[in-house]
Order: sequence, then structure tokens, then C-alpha cells
Amino acid sequence: QVKLVESGGGLVQAGGSLRLSCAASGRTFSGYAMGWFRQAPGKEREFVAAIRWSGGSTRYADSVKGRFTISRANAKNTVYLQMNSLTPEDTATYYCATGPVLSGYQTQYDYWGQGTQVTVSS
Repeated sequence: QVKLVESGGGLVQAGGSLRLSCAASGRTFSGYAMGWFRQAPGKEREFVAAIRWSGGSTRYADSVKGRFTISRANAKNTVYLQMNSLTPEDTATYYCATGPVLSGYQTQYDYWGQGTQVTVSS
């Protein structure tokens, strides 16, 4: 059974940084993609970043380009989201997900974690 567990969320001041982790288990992830999505209160869930386990190709939402970096540690089956220059607009619950395609569309991901809260104070 595929399991994704996010960690690393918390409260940070504007301009600060956080690194989120997503520990994945339950299958061989090579050939799959991992994505980060977020959902702010009262808003729809949106794409943040994605990476392929093999080769490391990445994709980012325009709103986070240059500030966020997605990476993976294959030996640990863990994906990271390094978030710098955070703003209050980045406040949301962050979810990791896995699917067969490197995509910004939620429907391309078939397993999801429970999420981790990120709060950025002004």
C-alpha cells in the first residue's frame, strides 16, 4: 500500500524559509512523479511543484518559481520542498502526491498524503 507522510510544516515569519519532506513507501517509485500541492483556507487546492524520480525533471507553478525548489533523495524515498522568501500568501496546507506523469494537474496523481500546515506571518 502506498503511503506518503509529509513533515516540516510550521510557523515562520515573512521572508523566512522552511523545508518540507515527503516520505514515500509502498512501491518502487522510479518511473513515477512526485508533486507538491497546497490549499489555503477558502481556496481550491493548487499545484506547487513536481519532480520525476528518474532523471529529476521538475516543474513549478509560476507563483513559486525562483523561491521554491523541489528535490528528491532516491535512497531515502523522500522528496523535499525547500521554500525560501516565504510570504503570507504561501500560507496553506501542503500535500505531496504521487502519480505516473510529471504534471501540474491533480487528476494525474493517484496517492496523496495527509498534508502539513505552513503558516507565514507578516
